[in-house]
Amino acid sequence: MGESAPRPDGDAKARGRFSYTGDLWAPGLLWCVLVRSPHRHARILGVDAGAAYAVPGVRGVVTAADLPAGACHGAIVADRPVLADGVVRFAGEAVAAVAAETLQAARAGAAAVLVSYQPLEPAVDPEHAFAGPPLHPDGNVLRHIALRHGRPVRVRRDGTPVEEVVVEGLYEVPVQYQANPATDAALALPSPDGGVELHVATPYPHADRDQVAECLGLPAGMVRLMPTGAGGSGGSREDVGLTTVVGLLALRTGRPVKAVLDRDESLRAGGHRHAARMKYTHRADRDGRLLAVEAQIILDGGAYAGVSAEVVGRLIGCAAGPYMVPYAAVDAWAVRTNNAPAGAMRGPGAVQVCFAHEAQMDKLADALGMDPVELRLRNALSSGTMLTTGQVLDGPVPVGAALRAVAEAAPPAAPPAPGTLRGTGYAVGLMPLLGIEGADESSTATVRLDGGVVTVTCAAVEVGQGFVTLVRQIVHEVLGVPDAIVLQAGTALPTAGAPGVGRHTWLTAGAVEQAAREIRERLLAPVAARYGMTARLLDVRDGRIRSYDGLIDLPVDVMYEDTATVTTAGACRAPSTEPLDDAGQGNAYPAVAFSACRVVVDLDPELGTIRVVDVTGAYDAGRVLDPAQARVRVESSVAMGVGLALTEDAEAVWAPPGPWDVPSVRVAAWIEEPQPGAPFGAKGLGDAAVVPVPAALAAAVRDATGLEIPRLPMRPRDVVAD
Repeated sequence: MGESAPRPDGDAKARGRFSYTGDLWAPGLLWCVLVRSPHRHARILGVDAGAAYAVPGVRGVVTAADLPAGACHGAIVADRPVLADGVVRFAGEAVAAVAAETLQAARAGAAAVLVSYQPLEPAVDPEHAFAGPPLHPDGNVLRHIALRHGRPVRVRRDGTPVEEVVVEGLYEVPVQYQANPATDAALALPSPDGGVELHVATPYPHADRDQVAECLGLPAGMVRLMPTGAGGSGGSREDVGLTTVVGLLALRTGRPVKAVLDRDESLRAGGHRHAARMKYTHRADRDGRLLAVEAQIILDGGAYAGVSAEVVGRLIGCAAGPYMVPYAAVDAWAVRTNNAPAGAMRGPGAVQVCFAHEAQMDKLADALGMDPVELRLRNALSSGTMLTTGQVLDGPVPVGAALRAVAEAAPPAAPPAPGTLRGTGYAVGLMPLLGIEGADESSTATVRLDGGVVTVTCAAVEVGQGFVTLVRQIVHEVLGVPDAIVLQAGTALPTAGAPGVGRHTWLTAGAVEQAAREIRERLLAPVAARYGMTARLLDVRDGRIRSYDGLIDLPVDVMYEDTATVTTAGACRAPSTEPLDDAGQGNAYPAVAFSACRVVVDLDPELGTIRVVDVTGAYDAGRVLDPAQARVRVESSVAMGVGLALTEDAEAVWAPPGPWDVPSVRVAAWIEEPQPGAPFGAKGLGDAAVVPVPAALAAAVRDATGLEIPRLPMRPRDVVAD
């Protein structure tokens, strides 16, 4: 632990030999293609599949009529139909599905399905959706939190009035699409008992199984779901509509059915980062001490609820940034529209508000004539201080340490390119980890030792985050064995929760560690007894068993002598939290991670092109368990942040950064202050690392040009000289 280990799947993935869901096959396989609505909002007048059945090779067509009445799914609220029933609410919503002998026949059959629509006026602006006709019976507002914290500071302690400096801003962040290397795919096989076996790239098999079973009208035990090779996640793959459809077609046709979305379908189906519109007012005194933060934040939740309520709950605690604020009044809404449904993406909610609150801090620094780093340090949260949700931060809060590390790091060696303007920007962000607001989250794992060979079985899914590598390191650390076999149990074991926001780094790693330690205690007991001591006085490290006093030094193999198979189950539960009250107050977050970022850019004032020269970050890691994996997480988060800041707007054009766009990424500091209660003290990195990147990049452009930069992405026309 603490050293870099090779990824067991790395070689196969690099050589193109790794099996993803789209590579799977079964005898008698049928291909599935979905029929999607071209309208944002329309009433379905009728669906005629007659012409589709006339296409050679077509074996089945299903619509909403083939599902139980009201078959809907959703991560929090089950409001999204598997197939549109009576009305479509976004362009790209699935209306029907065709199964055929070949992919070409399935596409031809889908094109032949005749759907009659009556177009309706779409609600595409979340502000207009407030007062517009309801898209669902329960209205268009998915969640509203009206946070009120503290009281306005009007006078100093000596009774003199406080002279306020006030800055305001209106900021916009667009939709951002995860752009996973592999799009969604699913394979369904009918089972002899009338159920269905599903092979799907999912991060959360238990939730998927339960939702699919409900939508198909089957007992959960008749739906068996196995996670398959996932070509990335980034917070997506929450929509079980595709999985349900292939399962339905497999049951109807009695044959295996597979579907693989193309890139256009994946983009239109939704699940992206929430677009946000944010109005901010910051007040500070002449010494640069924050007095108040007021904000109104609207998220576009799209046509269905998804995880919007949770995203609002996360962002509300981040809306004022990692700063001490005596008074905060923040209203945050998530609103339904006729846009594609939003979902989770690294740093959900926190990325959007960080762009706004850090722009406000730069405005304040300019109005006060202060250095922007000094202003942030003057107001930085520290251990024992309070979020605007009223939660006291009793764990590590290294905001100041992270910001100092990036500010003091050496600047990039390369000088500015001729004719360009160089700018440097800073940003600091925070990210709530694990499930929030009373979420009852836990994970289990089973560790089996047989003749020195360790097998770990858990329901956690490897979606590219390096979890399998972490498990092997834990087993090596605790039991001293050189390697371990890691098996994914799908839904055969209790849930491990979804990856993201540090869940598997904390919960599943904790379950594996607990099981492994129980085995170690059991096996060390007879060894210790030979020397008249307890097992806790022995340590296993580097293939040796050593006592605290150095008198015992034995090969680890002695633990396994005359030992039968040992199997132990471990469990780890998240710290308890509570829902936020009507004023947005409460201990809602199990833990919070922080990160700071400095970005250097060169900008061509005539062409408006922006080249990111350098990104330097400092990360609240708790403990770095694998330096190579940690760095990869940071680099991927930087790439995601650069894409949001410069090129990605899924409503207009999709242009994720390529390898040539990713800048030099340097780590100024891994801040290793162990998180109490977390296994090995570690925190998840991916979500927190992305949070400040777009904000710092915008600050660098602001520094180079003097422009306000109120929206992302920053296109050439937004920064070109007049």
